[in-house]
Amino acid sequence: MVLINENYLKLPENYLFTEIEQRINAFNIVHPNTKVVRLGLGDVSLPLPEEVVLAMENAVREMGDIKTFRGYGPETGYQFLIEKIIKHDYNARGISLEQDEVFIGDGSKSDVGNIGHIFGRDNIIGITDPVYPVYENAAIMGGRSGNLTEQNIWSNIVYIPCTRENNFVPELPKEKVDMIYLCYPNNPTGVALNKTELKKWIDYAIENQTIIIYDGAYASYITENDIPHSIYEIKGAKKVAIEIRSYSKTAGFTGLRCSYTIVPKELTGYTLFGEKVGINKLWKRRATTYYNGTSYIVQRGAEATYSPKGKKQLQKNIEYYLTNAAIIRNELINLGFEVYGGINAPHIWIKIPNEVPSWKFFHQLLYEARIVGTPGAGFGPSGEGYFRFTGFSSREDTIEAMERMKSWKK
Repeated sequence: MVLINENYLKLPENYLFTEIEQRINAFNIVHPNTKVVRLGLGDVSLPLPEEVVLAMENAVREMGDIKTFRGYGPETGYQFLIEKIIKHDYNARGISLEQDEVFIGDGSKSDVGNIGHIFGRDNIIGITDPVYPVYENAAIMGGRSGNLTEQNIWSNIVYIPCTRENNFVPELPKEKVDMIYLCYPNNPTGVALNKTELKKWIDYAIENQTIIIYDGAYASYITENDIPHSIYEIKGAKKVAIEIRSYSKTAGFTGLRCSYTIVPKELTGYTLFGEKVGINKLWKRRATTYYNGTSYIVQRGAEATYSPKGKKQLQKNIEYYLTNAAIIRNELINLGFEVYGGINAPHIWIKIPNEVPSWKFFHQLLYEARIVGTPGAGFGPSGEGYFRFTGFSSREDTIEAMERMKSWKK
């Protein structure tokens, strides 16, 4: 008899965005000729930057020539991309890294989930609430969640509320926490932490021997000067933090898959006997065992984002999405909604009027206005009563959605 990992049975039947797609499909069956405007899923709408396409075309030709063909590449990433990452994303901000502290992956979602494999199951997990649901799901799958309580939270996960009462800035946990997931600029609220706020977390982690998993997927969208683009801009962060970054929203790689994870050599964990162990070597051991590396072609595309032309093309796309976010933000404010985010990230977070539950609001918008957003309850208990829109749709769809909101709100 084969036993299963019963932690999977604790999960909801569908992942949040899978559930949303199923509900949209059900709507489309009944209303087959109705256009639904999507401002929910954080998928990009613009094509790949031209420099990326050219670089990948050249890489494909290399793979088709016996003189330049490449088979298996280095599991942790090609040196040409790692060098560019260190120079442009870190050295440019006064941060020094060694090449073997950078690990190229196939999307930050994978590493956010996989990072838990190298840590003990008895660690207490802390997550800000609301937040990207993969963090909670990964804790459940890894056997770290405990049981679901009557309050619809997991008994062994420490939830750190981010609400309008604290301006969506999390307070330091009062309970014991071994690992904390932080995502800033935040998904779903769009709020960012300044250096002063982030330093509090670094100081807390150093004092409590806590490790921070820092998801910087939206760092390229930061517009305000006092917002750090990397957690390593804060002194001491290398001792306590792993940083995960993605090219998905930055360069339109949602369909290509490429990311990187920074695991400093200063970062340590402990055995049951109190022996100090470097986290870097554990992650390298896992990476070289479970993974054969991101495609050479894709890594050449990622490298092109750091060229002068590539940077300009990326920035143009980022500004496009931020303009969409500004359109949504301004229109919703004009309609009387309480609105957050949309400045340092393309996400707009609104308070739903009249205490309407977020899934009910989702259905109201879908069936009455033909607009799709994301219900806040899907991001955690503190997300109930809120709703997320994103600026990743086309300009035309963004404007049309806001026109529909005006008509619907009357």
